Amino acid sequence: MAESNNNVANVSGNAADRAVVKAWLDRVPSRVRPDETAEKQDVARIKQLLKLRNAVLVAHYYTDAKLQVLAEETGGLVADSLEMARFGTTTTATTLVVAGVRFMGETAKILNPEKTVLMPTLEATCSLDIGCPAEEFSRFCAKFPDHEVVVYANTSVAVKALADWVVTSAIAVPLVEHLLAQGKQVIWAPDKHLGRYLQRQLGAERIVLWDGACIVHEEFKARALLDMKHLHPDAAVLAHPESPLSVLELADVVGSTSQIIRAAQQRHEQKFIVATDHGIFYKLQQQAPNKEFFMAPTSGEGATCRSCAQCPWMGMNTLSRLRLTLEHGDNEIEVSPALGARALIPLQRMLDFRSQR
Repeated sequence: MAESNNNVANVSGNAADRAVVKAWLDRVPSRVRPDETAEKQDVARIKQLLKLRNAVLVAHYYTDAKLQVLAEETGGLVADSLEMARFGTTTTATTLVVAGVRFMGETAKILNPEKTVLMPTLEATCSLDIGCPAEEFSRFCAKFPDHEVVVYANTSVAVKALADWVVTSAIAVPLVEHLLAQGKQVIWAPDKHLGRYLQRQLGAERIVLWDGACIVHEEFKARALLDMKHLHPDAAVLAHPESPLSVLELADVVGSTSQIIRAAQQRHEQKFIVATDHGIFYKLQQQAPNKEFFMAPTSGEGATCRSCAQCPWMGMNTLSRLRLTLEHGDNEIEVSPALGARALIPLQRMLDFRSQR
């Protein structure tokens, strides 16, 4: 079904089916209180195994702080999804251990096909990824044969292989702006909120949106954020563009995880309300230790919200699972060479575009 509003094309792919996402969420185990003694033993064993396997740990900003600390202590990296994948091309380690969600492991494998890529669990996925199945997306794209297909990094390798460009939130605006300046029409997938932000920033008549959303960012609510701004009038609002447009309109800075961290370092404010996954607070507090950070309010608390600003799939990355993966070599990411080669083309285009800026 297509809707037009002021020349804005919003097209539902019928892919972000709530029931599908709920089915995945129902498989996520409840978080249990950690055993501190066991965790210390896990950390010691992981450090030993990383050396034995010539492996390096790369962790996303949204993972548990303990994993981020461990990555930094062992010569690994804490970063966004793109830098996590690119790190593999610069390290001499032959095994990459990716603490994040599955598409991040796949992207690392695409860019580093000769290396072994392991994850603490292969069950950790993303609502944007599972809400954009490759077969459905292929049929959707066939309706707009003259459009450039631009997909977000939060997609499967099969969806990336269908695309002309793969982008991260940090580069989405300049890259889509570049395509529009060339007179091209664009399909954007899968995050509709980031897509609407692009429409607002760039002019919408040539951007067609797939209907998907991140369960974490979609929960941030403008009315509750306004109340919080009244409580902290001297605080700046930092928001990820996967949040609803009503939230982004209240933000002082809209940006990727890396851009949010940089803004917290560089801006003069001493207080910040942050509308993205709570996992980023470890790096925010590390990089801006004298500043104060508050979590932006979500639509509910406890059992009344799906994520409470913490991705349940990111939470599946634990020290014990990481230890078991390294001990047994389990949870290896496999990407067929042919599919990986096709997915590399739009990824490499993005990397080349970025290097020219």
